[in-house]
Amino acid sequence: MKYYIIAGEASGDLHASNLMKSLLKKDSNAEFRFWGGDLMTEVAGFEPVKHYKDLAFMGFLEVAKNLGTILKNIKFCKEDLKSNQPDVLILVDYPGFNLRIAEFAKSLGIKVVYYISPQLWAWKEGRVEKIKKFVDEMLVILPFEKDFYKKHQVEAHFVGHPLLDAISDLPEINIDQFKKDHNLNEKEIIALLPGSREQEVTKMLELMLSVRPHFKEYQFVIAGAPSLPKEFYQRYVDENVHFVSNKTYDLLRCSKAALVTSGTATLETALLNIPEVVCYRSSTISYEIGKRVVKNIKYISLVNLIMDQEIVTELIQSELNTKNLIKELNLILEGERREEMLANFTNLRLKLGGKGASDEAAALIVNG
Repeated sequence: MKYYIIAGEASGDLHASNLMKSLLKKDSNAEFRFWGGDLMTEVAGFEPVKHYKDLAFMGFLEVAKNLGTILKNIKFCKEDLKSNQPDVLILVDYPGFNLRIAEFAKSLGIKVVYYISPQLWAWKEGRVEKIKKFVDEMLVILPFEKDFYKKHQVEAHFVGHPLLDAISDLPEINIDQFKKDHNLNEKEIIALLPGSREQEVTKMLELMLSVRPHFKEYQFVIAGAPSLPKEFYQRYVDENVHFVSNKTYDLLRCSKAALVTSGTATLETALLNIPEVVCYRSSTISYEIGKRVVKNIKYISLVNLIMDQEIVTELIQSELNTKNLIKELNLILEGERREEMLANFTNLRLKLGGKGASDEAAALIVNG
């Protein structure tokens, strides 16, 4: 079959690439056309129609400023779909864009599969109506999403979480060799995951690095995003601050703890068994708008949302400051809070249903 896949962010590139591998195992005649990133390119053996780094705009203000580009991309995608006529369109999260494409694809008679639900349970719940009208198969990766869709008379399949697939495939790592390969010193590592977009990284790194004088026995290592050039990070690097590009999982596995910008990375860090502090700060305008549209959500990190309790500390807006970062980082480097968090991470993995999300999703797509 011919599969047209749209992933608009780095996390979508990861999950879509694993799904592509599973589709190739189950469909020897699989043909791909895709919007995504380097991981999907590696599987397919050719470049995407559009790279996600040209698609990802963060926050209300940035979306508004880039509205012209976004609309051009939507128009181009519709034309490309019409000319290629795939058997299946697979949409990976990225709802603002993908729900518009779902409607258009449905009008062409193309089967529409949504893999990794938009967070409609948090905001824009009304978009469920679009899912009902324009999506043929809804494949969800969080256990509570199945019940959410059932409440709206939508049959959704819980396939497990694809991060468990990605993590289970990782080879053993030698910490000493990792340090040597990346010119790191012998000190234990505190990983910094400031995000993947320039605007976000600039904002978060200054705050994260402000704790350095209080943790001189550690080295800080920035997880460089593949979407940003090496040169961008040089302003932050010194004798005890390093950066490693496009090796986030390896970096985390070699770290004692991590400071993590909210998003998928909070769940990745937990599933790799690394204690973390979750950090979030946006512009005042974006945050105030967000508070009014996000409803009935107690937490911002996926870890806490899935467990429905505060497993990891979330420092949000004004709470994200040097004093609080120092306090929370100290708590997870040694002692009772660290051990409690690690025990809860074990329960988190169990709640996500083990591994096999990519294979389960591929089976439903191929045989559905």
